[in-house]
Amino acid sequence: MEEKNIQINSAFADSSWDSSMTDIVDRSAQAMKKSRKGEAMPKQSKLDSLEEWTPVEEVIFKRRSIRAFKPTPLPGFMIRRILEAGRFAPSAGNAQPWKFAVVNSPEIIAAMETDAVKMAKLFMWMLDYSRSTFRRIFLKPFSKLIIRMQCNQLHPVPFGLLRQIAAGRAPVFHGAPTLILLYEDRRGVSCPATDIGVCGQNMVLTAHSMGAGSCWIGLVKLLMYLPRWRKFFNVKYPYKLENLIAVGWPKVKSDGQVPREAQLVDWYEGGLNSAPRVEKLGV
Repeated sequence: MEEKNIQINSAFADSSWDSSMTDIVDRSAQAMKKSRKGEAMPKQSKLDSLEEWTPVEEVIFKRRSIRAFKPTPLPGFMIRRILEAGRFAPSAGNAQPWKFAVVNSPEIIAAMETDAVKMAKLFMWMLDYSRSTFRRIFLKPFSKLIIRMQCNQLHPVPFGLLRQIAAGRAPVFHGAPTLILLYEDRRGVSCPATDIGVCGQNMVLTAHSMGAGSCWIGLVKLLMYLPRWRKFFNVKYPYKLENLIAVGWPKVKSDGQVPREAQLVDWYEGGLNSAPRVEKLGV
């Protein structure tokens, strides 16, 4: 597949653009080229209407969530292009129920990390009944009730992550040099949360297409329990802040396919009295 050069739009270019940034972009382009040559794509057994996967499909299949970043931030023009991809995402009624903010300050990100860890420790102190016999007897009913009320937020996966963070074994923001905050406008049409997801997907795919790494982080919600951070980031009606995307240069090469569950897809091709045809998608 022919490699496409990354074009720098003058509208997004920094005034501080120099040869070092050119080197960065060249390296990211070379990284994409090597990735395309060295990794096998999904088998096309039943998806062979095209001879090759399109560049968009390649980005989708190879993108991975990155949880270890180099300290050097992306150049400003790349961050703007990532934001622009989010701005052009589809939304119900074209309401575009979002607002963005970029955090590039190491001082601010370090303070966010510290306070998020404190909140994780507080939640574990309140909810983790496995730490002692006393807690299992007296705290378990209360914890179970809270977990049932917040079954998505306190699913075993995020609950386990909170425990790891509280114990100092996992970071919240993964040392990323840049955080893109996704504010959700609750006045949006239909389901603004869905629109935020589509917007964020545009961003992470764009970041990957330029050789950068990204990770969707919902634990920014920990900071929203603290008035200090709600005020700092000006989070007030109609906006709420429940998601951000960490972006930067990956520390290690980790792109590639991740195993996915096979899906049984119903195809309704007959009449109203016909049963659907079931086709297995994936292996």
